[in-house]
Amino acid sequence: MYIIGLTGGIASGKSTVSAMLAELGAYIIDADEIAHIVVMPNQPAWHDIVAHFGSGILLPNGAINRKILGEKIFKDKVERLCLEKITHHYIEDQVQKKITHAKLIGTNIVVLDVPLLIETDWHKMVNEIWVVYVKEEVQLSRLIDRNKLTYEQARDRINAQMSLAEKVKLADVVIDNNLDIEHARKQVTAAWGRLSHGSTCLHVVTVTE
Repeated sequence: MYIIGLTGGIASGKSTVSAMLAELGAYIIDADEIAHIVVMPNQPAWHDIVAHFGSGILLPNGAINRKILGEKIFKDKVERLCLEKITHHYIEDQVQKKITHAKLIGTNIVVLDVPLLIETDWHKMVNEIWVVYVKEEVQLSRLIDRNKLTYEQARDRINAQMSLAEKVKLADVVIDNNLDIEHARKQVTAAWGRLSHGSTCLHVVTVTE
């Protein structure tokens, strides 16, 4: 079984690329999806988060108010790292279970879709790293438009992550997502074709300047 580690930055288009790979037949393990599940009311991670941040981060139905929690962690690196520490092992446990399941059913190619793939050292468990890249000004514009954030809020969220330029340095494949969706799709299809035909030599896509 061959594992692709797919990563990027907030509003880089990583989820779009992941969806393309799913259409091509990849077995997707989505860490964001798992992260949402492990923090649902009365799940172990939920209890740990509430114990640390207090009940003020909860909605009336008991779910975590992601907007309030986001404001806390994106302005305070210590709190952000604390949240990551709380959730990390719960997410990793579920990821490992899904990898085991993929092996059992004879999956050939798994895509491990993880925003913090490199930051958490999970890139060490994959065969190659794919980074979805956009210029910072494109990332800012898309994030402000998508999440209805102020410039400062968007900047805080981007600065809270490892820069895309740094991630690109560690990439085996770079998907340039600065242009339209078809431009990205052509790159994804080409890179997937290389894998599906059994070639695992490195093939880095040059990003648009």
